[in-house]
Amino acid sequence: MQITIDPIGHVRSTRAEVRDDDWDREVASIELDTTTFGPDALLGLQQFSHVEVLYCFDQVPESKIERGARRPRGNPDWPLVGIFAQRGKNRPNRLGATIAKIVRVEGTTLHVSGLDAVDGTPVVDLKPYMDEFGPRGAVTQPTWATELMHGYWDTSA
Repeated sequence: MQITIDPIGHVRSTRAEVRDDDWDREVASIELDTTTFGPDALLGLQQFSHVEVLYCFDQVPESKIERGARRPRGNPDWPLVGIFAQRGKNRPNRLGATIAKIVRVEGTTLHVSGLDAVDGTPVVDLKPYMDEFGPRGAVTQPTWATELMHGYWDTSA
């Protein structure tokens, strides 16, 4: 089965290079493809505090795709875990997902904060974040995941 997904727009960000950490320093927006979408596509989104952004890691070459296990960020202190037990960019379908804070909507541009995607990244979908789609029950994660995320968002961490 072949799946074709066309971008709905692209990220505009103050970060152009792919690197980890300090994402809260960046200013980002999502510009919709105006040949396909008008401002009405974002109508009502400003009533939500957050949006789930689905995007493509388009700068990851096929040769870097991981299909098995690896140590997150190559850190020898962290365990060997499968690609589906981590959120790295070298995923089989190169899809990323982030829940970002909505700052404002202007026409066909959605301004957000807390988006970990570089300038030019193709966006494939937007979904308003609703509490009812969040986790039900306690959330758990291994210690290495908490260590990995230290400094990923907040630059003062």
